[in-house]
Amino acid sequence: MTEPLPGAPDPWTPSEMPAFRARPPYRMSEMIGAEPALGERLVRRLSADVALDALATVIRETVAAGQPILTTGCGTSEHAAMAVAALLNEALDLPAGRDVRAVQALESLRRPMRDGLLIAVSHEGGTHATNEAIRAARDGGARTALITVGSESPGAALAELTVCTEEQDQSWCHTVGYLSPILSGVVIAARLAGTRPDARAIHALLDVANEPRSAADVAAGLSEIDRLIVIGSGVDYVTARELALKVAEGARLAAEAHELETILHGHLAAATRWTGMLVVLSGGPAPVMDRARKVFAAARALGMPAAAILSEPLDAEIPADHTPAGRILLPQIGRVPGLAGRLLASAIALQLLAERLARARGVNPDTLGREDPAQAAAHA
Repeated sequence: MTEPLPGAPDPWTPSEMPAFRARPPYRMSEMIGAEPALGERLVRRLSADVALDALATVIRETVAAGQPILTTGCGTSEHAAMAVAALLNEALDLPAGRDVRAVQALESLRRPMRDGLLIAVSHEGGTHATNEAIRAARDGGARTALITVGSESPGAALAELTVCTEEQDQSWCHTVGYLSPILSGVVIAARLAGTRPDARAIHALLDVANEPRSAADVAAGLSEIDRLIVIGSGVDYVTARELALKVAEGARLAAEAHELETILHGHLAAATRWTGMLVVLSGGPAPVMDRARKVFAAARALGMPAAAILSEPLDAEIPADHTPAGRILLPQIGRVPGLAGRLLASAIALQLLAERLARARGVNPDTLGREDPAQAAAHA
């Protein structure tokens, strides 16, 4: 897909459950396919966006004043907010203890901000906890910003600054809703660092969306499991969190995310040969690789089907027999350096895998299962 997606409704209204499709391509499939062109469009537009310029200025002013910067959101938007925080930290290079922190929206209400800046992420701008976090920070005296799809939502009405991504995800198993705020973070971080993101290079990096073969192979390798453990460290933990959520809501397979260090501190005691493992390794220092090899060795000892999402340079460092369920190799980052390249390449990989797991399990990922009255009632 190369045509722009529909924008947010005006007047604003929350989205309705996508029409059920009994077979692929699902709406989620189409959204993944749309992301390379969307990524280039969004980066070009945001690079000239006055609202984004204003947010970059506020970030600089907040840092100069020695005040805190927090990012926040719920669900997929929380994971995108974690990615935005990582991108800002890389660009600002702040001393330890003054870094930008990501907090879950409900947690931010325990101690509302009294100064500084809260940057919220909410794809449609209607998430209650996120909007309450914006309200509490604003009322406490902090400045507030929202990264969202349109300017007419309840969240946009609360925030001082709104950066609009303009193209709305058409599946409830959000992929565009994850990628768009990360791209916003990439452009903001570039502005802070005095650089300019390469929109065509980002398109090329994302342009593996129609190459699902390795994702399909991993999905087949994990087809017999009843639970999936996803593991990552640093920004790879952001990817792991989002993949676990997508597998649970899209493929209806119980999934959980753990830090690379944490997983060996008791969490494998409940693992069996029916428990799958997937490790995300897009980069990292030598201790990360050493720990990853120990995790793979533990999985082998337990007879767990293990898989990996790996950058090409790390592929040779993990023996083939450590990943009997297969591996997805990330494309070369090339002209999208640093955390931006790692996050963007991993985003497509995790989304393709979740979508192929949904196909393998014979479920429609678009609806999050809410065509089932019990799931609909639980959501309500």
